[in-house]
Amino acid sequence: MNADDERFLKATKEVMVKFIEMGTVSPSNFDEKFRRIYLTIKDTVLSARLTDLDLSPTPEEKSQEK
Repeated sequence: MNADDERFLKATKEVMVKFIEMGTVSPSNFDEKFRRIYLTIKDTVLSARLTDLDLSPTPEEKSQEK
């Protein structure tokens, strides 16, 4: 497990604790809710990283294309 996975799990745990405190998560739906929240957090972070990447060619790559 890498550091990012640990962060996703920690964030998911914090959300789940709040939902348990509010009474929206119970033992019967814990698995479904945990998976859905984990995947939502992971997908959100990873897609945000993709949009932050600068995919334009570097000056070195531009000079090599000529």
